[in-house]
Amino acid sequence: MAALRDGDFAALQILLKLVSALHSLTRHVVYRGLTGAEDILRLFPENFHQNLKNLLTKIILENISSWRSEAQASQISLPRLVDMDWRVDIKTSSDSIVRMAVPTCLLQLKIQEDAALCGNNPVVSALTMELSKETLDTMLEGLGRIRDQLSAVANK
Repeated sequence: MAALRDGDFAALQILLKLVSALHSLTRHVVYRGLTGAEDILRLFPENFHQNLKNLLTKIILENISSWRSEAQASQISLPRLVDMDWRVDIKTSSDSIVRMAVPTCLLQLKIQEDAALCGNNPVVSALTMELSKETLDTMLEGLGRIRDQLSAVANK
């Protein structure tokens, strides 16, 4: 393999910077959800070559939907809640008198794994837990805080 001349090395460095800048630009457009030519054109500096700016914007707009789909498909996602069921039980027998006639909540969550991780047949599993009144109160208080934070973020 022949050694690179200084001029070739400098040209490769410039090319690498160009590719890196284009990658950053397209990532920014995809993740910010920019879909209009005006929005993309505003990202370029004022002294940028007009024809090159228009050409890059056209190429980005032609490819943005496929790039967005690829980005979404490659995301790692957490399991998704499919269904929830609950019931209140009162224990009528126990090895301890203290635990008899104490109501508990049986909560069953059906959870679906990410389809990308499982192939075409996503796995749905059931998680069942028994909650005392105190544990249920703590859980509901925490879920209430989460709801409030989500509402605050959505209203901004």
